[in-house]
Parts: sequence; structure tokens; C-alpha cells
Amino acid sequence: MSNFKDVVIIGFGLIGSSLARALKKADPSIEITAIDMNHDYLNYALDNKLVDAAYDYYDSYLADADIIVLCTPIGQMGTVAESIAPYITDKTIVTDAGSVKQSVIDSVSEALPYPEKFVAAHPIAGAEKSGPSAGFATLFTNRWLIITPIDETDLQAVEKVTALWELCGANIDFMEPRHHDLVLAITSHLPHLIAYSIVGTATNMAEDLQREVIKYSAGGFRDFTRIAGSDPVMWRDIFIQNKESVLDVLQRFTEDLSELQKAIRQDKGAFLQDQFTKTRKIRNAVVDSGQAGRAPYDEQ
Repeated sequence: MSNFKDVVIIGFGLIGSSLARALKKADPSIEITAIDMNHDYLNYALDNKLVDAAYDYYDSYLADADIIVLCTPIGQMGTVAESIAPYITDKTIVTDAGSVKQSVIDSVSEALPYPEKFVAAHPIAGAEKSGPSAGFATLFTNRWLIITPIDETDLQAVEKVTALWELCGANIDFMEPRHHDLVLAITSHLPHLIAYSIVGTATNMAEDLQREVIKYSAGGFRDFTRIAGSDPVMWRDIFIQNKESVLDVLQRFTEDLSELQKAIRQDKGAFLQDQFTKTRKIRNAVVDSGQAGRAPYDEQ
């Protein structure tokens, strides 16, 4: 049995519903409350017995929560924190599941009455699909969960958030918030930006050519369309909130791409083969680490 009696999940999409499933599977005695403004999401949660209660408003029931988990788009988290602030106590731990950490820490900590009880966290797991019906209980199993505490963060709160995600089967790691944002800009945010760009190029082609691109899509393009099928609101917020890191990594990528373009133009086969050999080693390392076996789901 866990040490959690009451968990509130705000935002009951893919991540929120998967968290509820994972917690109920690990310990059915946990009381889970869902909060969302989408009544279809709340009805789905209740009809499928994923939660014990569901609301489309904030009220004094929040004071009973051991942990409140923000699973909304990151651009909304500061506003949500303002909304729950009047109802929480100094015993309430608040955490999140956002893909950007520094901007979330800034906005949420400013809004909460007990900012030291806010523990920023990020499960490196997700999918191109969205909504509660896309969730599943093993989404976080053997996936990394990164916690990014700051100097003011209460250590007992960090321990409880760690225990929460361990209960869901996640592997825990710790990072400084800005370092997290740079790492994710490389591993997740830039690949999504490239995917949106490539698929966007295809949609701007002449209609007959566009049909052929879709009809004869090879594996590479199919993978890009899968990634580009991710939630547009979530990714809009990610690129805006992690602007500095994304632009930094994008500049480096643009320079490397220019080098490849020059090598192709000048028939530098040895250079191209050397580059492709290096990148193949990275792929092999990803496979060896066990982080490549969850298709069609991708990390956010």
C-alpha cells in the first residue's frame, strides 16, 4: 500500500488519465479526483472508473489532497496555480508534468502561497494521440521521470513526488531546471519542430504531388507525420515557453545542416559516411539503453 490517500489530477488528457490508471493499478485504495473543463473527459473518467470524483471547478475539496498534479498545457499552469491557491494548505504538495521546467517554476511558484511545496517534474513519456481514451496504465513504466527542484524546494515534498512516480513504475532522475530545458530542446522539442516543418513542406506542394507523397510515404516520412500529429496547443506552448533553448539548439542544427548541404553539393562522400556512422552509433546507444521500444508512442 502507498502513503497516498488523496491525489488530485488537474487536466485529464493523455498524461493525466495515464497517471490515474497507473495509480489505481498500483494501489486501488488511493482516492483520485479529476479536474477538467471538458465534461466529456470527466464523464469518460467516471464511466471508466478511473477516478473517484470529478469536477469542473476548484473549491475547498482541494485542501484534502496529499498531492495535486498539474497535467494541463504548460501555458495554463500559472493560471491554474492562481485558481487553486485559495484552497490549499501548507501541507499540500503541488507538482506538474510539463515538458518545460524553468518557465513553469517561475509562473507556478509566484502564484502559490507555499512555493516551497511545489516540485517541478517531467515524465519523459507521451504519445502523438491526446485525450483520456489514449492513456494507458504502463505509459510511465521504465520511463524516466525528471525532477527539477530548486534551492527553496522542500525536501520532504521532493521525496513524496519521487514516491508517487515510482509507484507508477518510473525511473527517477534529477536535473537543474535550465539544464533540463536544454536537454529536452535537443531530444524532443527540436525533433518535433523539424517534423512539423517537413510535413508542412509536403502540405504546401501542388495537390497532385501531395497525394503521391501521402500515397508513397516511406518509413521516415511516416515517422515525421506521427510526431507532427501531436497536440498543437501543447507544442505551441512548449516552443514559446522554452524559446531560448530551442533557438540555441536550432541555430546549431542549422549550421550542421548547412555543412551537410555543402557536402552533398561537393560530392564529399567520405564526410557524409563519417557523419552517418557517428549518428548510427547514437541510435544504437538509444536502443541499448532500452529507450527505443515503445513505438508508436514518443516522448514529449
